[in-house]
Amino acid sequence: MSKRSKRYTDAATRIDRDQTYQANEAFTLLKDLPAPKFDETVDVVVKLGIDPRKSDQLVRGAVSLPKGLGKSVTVVVFAEGDKADSAKDAGADVVGAADLADRIQGGWLDFDVVIASPDMMKHVGKLGRVLGPQGKMPSPKSGTVTPDVGKAVGEFKAGKVEFRTDAGGNVHAPLGKRSFPVEDLVENLNAFLGHLGGMRPAAVKGSFMRKISVSTTMGPGAAIQYED
Repeated sequence: MSKRSKRYTDAATRIDRDQTYQANEAFTLLKDLPAPKFDETVDVVVKLGIDPRKSDQLVRGAVSLPKGLGKSVTVVVFAEGDKADSAKDAGADVVGAADLADRIQGGWLDFDVVIASPDMMKHVGKLGRVLGPQGKMPSPKSGTVTPDVGKAVGEFKAGKVEFRTDAGGNVHAPLGKRSFPVEDLVENLNAFLGHLGGMRPAAVKGSFMRKISVSTTMGPGAAIQYED
């Protein structure tokens, strides 16, 4: 196990691991912790009451955060013809088809989101082993396989985030930057949790969102109070 930095250890003493905080209190705490020399991302992790071994309980989707992410998002698009033009007009960073698939297959992964027109899945389908482990494989459920690629590009550039359950039944998502005002982080958190809460699988019994924690890139987590 790697040794924690002095800054992390100091920060951890300021958060009570046995306490759950109101969202505004938690974000205020995080912003008051000793800071590194860069503007950290603030993340949320939600432990869901699902069985991740059962496909009908897995959760995957995307939600637009009202205050954005505070960072530039690199979006690549699989499209041709008019759809390719619409993706470029919307601000896509790279647009292609078979050539783009070859580039990614060759090891290029310097992007955040992959969007594909449905007719391009013949190229994208070959990239499952590359994009899947990175959580970047396009999916209709997350709005990244769509005929309206231009609209999708605009949404993800403006702060739409994808999320999916991991092997432990957790969902991770960015909420913005440490430099954001507390009220902006709270608004993004509420938008994310509200959307996630509406995706409860029918097979789930009892509490759906079991534990919610927020943290900065280099800091400890603070548990959030939330009524499921």
